[in-house]
Order: sequence, then structure tokens, then C-alpha cells
Amino acid sequence: MRGFLFFTVLTALVLGHSSHAVYVQDGDLKFSLESAKKLKEIMEENRRASPRMVMSKGSSSPCDAEELPEEFLPVCKRPDAPGIFERLVLAVQDSDLCEICANAACAGCF
Repeated sequence: MRGFLFFTVLTALVLGHSSHAVYVQDGDLKFSLESAKKLKEIMEENRRASPRMVMSKGSSSPCDAEELPEEFLPVCKRPDAPGIFERLVLAVQDSDLCEICANAACAGCF
């Protein structure tokens, strides 16, 4: 009985740890899945803010949002930031696929 309890606790700890280790990668940049999901929310809000207004990709930057996760701040200083943000959002478009690591841009759940 003690062996079963030990195995159950060990399994729960391993699964709990691995679920927090999922990250999304763009080139050599890695971001947590939760931060990438937040980025997606911010970018969707920017697009919904004025649906009738035609905006260029660079006109509403997620870098202007107060709720942008801190790990994206260095990306904001890069000239290729809009492209990086777009690719990250595409990677988490269907977050279920990312959480089970079916998307090549997502990794960390071993």
C-alpha cells in the first residue's frame, strides 16, 4: 500500500512539474506558454478595439499594453518584434495542441 501511495505522489509531482515547463519557441527565443497565451489575448484585444478601422500590422503594438508579460520587454526593443509576436500567436492559436506538444514551436512536456 505504501508503494502505491509513493508512486501516486511521485506521479502527481512529475505531472505537475512538467505542466509548468511548457514553453513556446521562436528561433532562439523561449517564452512560457502562459505568457504566449497572454500575448495572444492582448493582440486579439488590439484587433477588436476598432474592427472597422483598417490597421497595419505595426500600428497597435502589444508593447504598449501594460499587461504585457515582462519576459517580452526585450523583444519590444527588436526591429523584428512584430514578426516574432505574430509567430508566437500563431503557435498558440490552438493552445490544446501546444499543451500536448503537438506543435513544433512548443516544447518542454517530457
